[in-house]
Amino acid sequence: MIRHILLVKFKPESNEADFGEIREEFKSMTERVEGVVSVEWGENDSPEGKHQGFTHIILMTLQDEAARQRYLVDPEHDALKEVFGPHIEDIIVVDYTLVADTV
Repeated sequence: MIRHILLVKFKPESNEADFGEIREEFKSMTERVEGVVSVEWGENDSPEGKHQGFTHIILMTLQDEAARQRYLVDPEHDALKEVFGPHIEDIIVVDYTLVADTV
């Protein structure tokens, strides 16, 4: 399993309706792209004040490396970026592979 994590800073003009549309687009990836196992969406609520303006987190779980490679070039991913992209002020994307006995 691979975790695909996005930390997002949205443009100031983006609003709750935009966030709802983007969230639904992300969540539908489990049905639209083979190997996307799950998608979680959340807003930062850390009391530590270290978010550097990143307000939303998206966590995708991909079945394996083959699924990640399929997702990155899938036309559905491009369609998602068309809805999501215009609202991004800044983004950090990191992935990691789950390894047994890492905790």
